[in-house]
Amino acid sequence: MSFDALLTLAVTLVMVVALVREWVAPAIAVVTAMITLLVLGVIDTRSALAGFSNPAPITVAALFVLARAVEKTGALQPFVAGMLSAGGGESRSLLRLLLPTAAASCFFNNTPIVAMLVPQVSAWANRHGKPVALYLLPISFAAILGGMVTLVGTSTNLIVSGMLEEAGQEPLGMFEMTGVGGAVAVLGLVAVALFAPRILRVRQGPLESFDAAFREYAVEMEVEAGGPVDGATVESAGLRHLQGVFLVRIGREEGVVAPVAPDEVLRGRDLLGFVGRADLVVDLQAVRGLRSAEHKHAERFRDARHNFVEAVISPISPLVGQTLAECDFREQYGAAVLAIHRAGDRIRYKLGTVRLRAGDTLLLLADQGFRGRWRDRRDFLLVANLDGALPVGSRRGMLVLATAAAVVTLAAIGVLPVLKGALIGAVLMVATGTLTPNEARSALNLDVLIVIAAAFGLGAAIEQSGLAAMLAGGLVLPSQVLGPKGALLAVVLSTIVLTELITNNAAAVMMFPVAQAAALAAGGDPRSFAIAVALAASASFLTPIGYQTNTMVYGPGGYRFVDYARLGAPLTVIVVVVITVLLAR
Repeated sequence: MSFDALLTLAVTLVMVVALVREWVAPAIAVVTAMITLLVLGVIDTRSALAGFSNPAPITVAALFVLARAVEKTGALQPFVAGMLSAGGGESRSLLRLLLPTAAASCFFNNTPIVAMLVPQVSAWANRHGKPVALYLLPISFAAILGGMVTLVGTSTNLIVSGMLEEAGQEPLGMFEMTGVGGAVAVLGLVAVALFAPRILRVRQGPLESFDAAFREYAVEMEVEAGGPVDGATVESAGLRHLQGVFLVRIGREEGVVAPVAPDEVLRGRDLLGFVGRADLVVDLQAVRGLRSAEHKHAERFRDARHNFVEAVISPISPLVGQTLAECDFREQYGAAVLAIHRAGDRIRYKLGTVRLRAGDTLLLLADQGFRGRWRDRRDFLLVANLDGALPVGSRRGMLVLATAAAVVTLAAIGVLPVLKGALIGAVLMVATGTLTPNEARSALNLDVLIVIAAAFGLGAAIEQSGLAAMLAGGLVLPSQVLGPKGALLAVVLSTIVLTELITNNAAAVMMFPVAQAAALAAGGDPRSFAIAVALAASASFLTPIGYQTNTMVYGPGGYRFVDYARLGAPLTVIVVVVITVLLAR
């Protein structure tokens, strides 16, 4: 092994460990690795920065804007309404939901599609007495499967296409991977519809468990008129740092005060809503001037101006590692945390002392504008109102769908490259007022774009240092028995393992040069190996951390880590078998 290859291997391993352990955000890890290899002289400046001039990240950015327009205008709402019609068995109702989801994900970024569907499907399931968990993880898997069908289905496909172009080959065509990706998608959707009802129906989402166990950790007290705390502030009344519970709202004739500031003045007959462990509120019961108030249901906690909100903490959120008290959540975000769900269970400790983790789902009491303020920020991966209202599509929705259809059609027939079409579409969304400039800017996921651009330099280092050829030597060993099919199988399996550990985009970039070297060594078709890497890098079905949409539904569905492996294992087998059989030449 050459010295450059050894350096590249060491830097890459450190980056992978940092991503797996979540020491830093993916963008920081990949950029740091790229800069390190540049400074060490493994790659030159042109190779290190090649990704920033490649069409892939710019195309992904433009498609983010189009996807945001789809979500804002409710362009897919007519299809959503049909998907959520009641009737039929569980597998049939699942297919009615999953097929349009996968179809939409063929052409639009799947993250906003899943973000749009989570609150609507949750509300529909609750109204019809169906378990929310039966639908949310299948939606994520359907979105992933749909992204495998076309070039614009996922950023991973565009990255591989960009790397082919960087290597002097033709970029992928719009439907070049449709034969293989479509076969994977169809078989995968059928498997999800068959297995999900048997695996997922036992789980409960946060709102379901909140309603079911409301009396266990919520209590309402009334301020006695003329009593010791009538006219006192929340702080001076001793209600700011209670053991086991905290004050989340004050109900008055003129409306609800939520969240509650420390200097809020209490009035006689105020109804104080506390959340925590009702069996541990000894100090609350000892407060003079408060008496128990009868409550029947969680609906007492909201009025026309406040509602329940689910917020999933992002892996790059500043909340990660902090407690609610340390970040002063109520003051900073203007909302009260009613419950925290993690790995399928509601946390039962005092909420203010819990250190938050990526993927935690917070059940909040917030004002109606909370989602608009925080939906496009890095703090939360998903922000969903749980009021059950089905958004109404606007008339601009048809313009958005027509624009997206034009981008795909013109690229498919070779009239306009997908980059130019997507850029024209994004500009059109702003020019027509469909999106404001701020909305278009906030639609850009800079962390994803930076990972894509910087990862090209990492891929160049893996190839130019000789590390790709060395790793490929190990992957082609199966070809001695199975021929090129064995090498392709090894590439697919390696990519799937890597994508479950780090981001799918980084996995694709790292495996691309290795796959190309393996194809040449085994006598296979380099282009088929490239498509295999794109498809396998998107095939993240085994963990909640391998793909963003999997993390988004982790808390809202009340899932546990093992649920992903149990439902995802058949899909992974389908991916491996179909890719190996159809792409081996």
